[in-house]
Amino acid sequence: MEIRTLRSFLAVAREGNVTRAARQLHITQPALSRQLSELERELGCELLIREPRGVTLTEEGMILRKRADEIVSLADRTEREVRSPTTEVEGDVWVGGGESRAMLLVARIAAEFRTKHPGIRFRIHSGNGVDVLERVDKGLLDFGVVFGEGLDDDRHESLKLPHEDRWGVLMLCDHPLAGRESITLNELRGERLVVSGEISGSDDRDSLAQHRIPMHGYDVAATYTLLYNGSLLVEEGVGIALCFDGIVRAGEGTPFSYVPLEGVPPVSSHLIWKRYQSFSRPCDLFLKRMQEISGTQRG
Repeated sequence: MEIRTLRSFLAVAREGNVTRAARQLHITQPALSRQLSELERELGCELLIREPRGVTLTEEGMILRKRADEIVSLADRTEREVRSPTTEVEGDVWVGGGESRAMLLVARIAAEFRTKHPGIRFRIHSGNGVDVLERVDKGLLDFGVVFGEGLDDDRHESLKLPHEDRWGVLMLCDHPLAGRESITLNELRGERLVVSGEISGSDDRDSLAQHRIPMHGYDVAATYTLLYNGSLLVEEGVGIALCFDGIVRAGEGTPFSYVPLEGVPPVSSHLIWKRYQSFSRPCDLFLKRMQEISGTQRG
C-alpha cells in the first residue's frame, strides 16, 4: 500500500463520494476509482459499498480507515521531522495524558519553549492510560503521562514526575455531604457514583491497581473518560463523582463542592516513552528539561 493511495482512500471515506473526493485531491474521478479498485484487489476484499448517491465503508473499510489514518499521520510527522532545518530547533512534540495536574509540567515547558525555541510545537492528546500507552507504542505519541507506578517492562522507559494527584468527590453544593472537610470511602456506599472508566471494575482484579479504589459493593451509576463530561452528569443529578482534585473548578461561583477523600493514598504520575527510541531534537530537549524538573527520578 502506498501512502498516496491511503490518502485517496481517506478522502473518499471522509467525503462519502468519489467525485467530491477526486475534486479535493485534484485528480479525475476515473483515476481515483482505479486507485480504489487496485487497493481492493491488493487487500483481497471490498472496502466500499458503491451506491448511486455515494459510498459507505464496509467492515473491512472501517478497519482500514482507522489504520490508514494512523499510518498517514505517522508519515506526515516523519516528513516534518526530517525536513526540519538543522540550524534551528523546529518540530513537534506529541504528548498524551489523562486529566491530571501533572500535565501542568508539560504546559510549563511548552510555555518556556515558546521563548527559547519558538519553532517547537506541542501536540497534546487527551485520553485514558490504555489509549495513551497504545499510541506511544504505535509511534503516534512521543511521550505519555500515566498514573501509578510507571511501567516495569522491557519496552518502555519512565520518569517519575514531581506531582501527586489526590482523590476526592465532586458533588453539587446542596448535597448533604457538601462542605465536609473530608469523607471516607465507606460513607460513599449509599451514594450513586460517577467514576472514571479506569476504576469501574467489579472487584479488585478489574480495578486498576495504581488507582487503589476497588469499586466492588458500590453503586456505580455512570462512568466517564473526561471529567468535564463527568461533571455534567453530576450537574444533572446522576450521582457524585470520584475524581482528582483541581481538574474541575469547585467552590464559590460554581455549582460544585469538592470534598477530599480520606484514607486513600495519592497517585503518582510518570512520563513514559518507548525504550531505545531515537528522538527528534525537539523531543530530546523536552525530555532533558523534564528530567531537570523531576530531578531525574527514574521509575
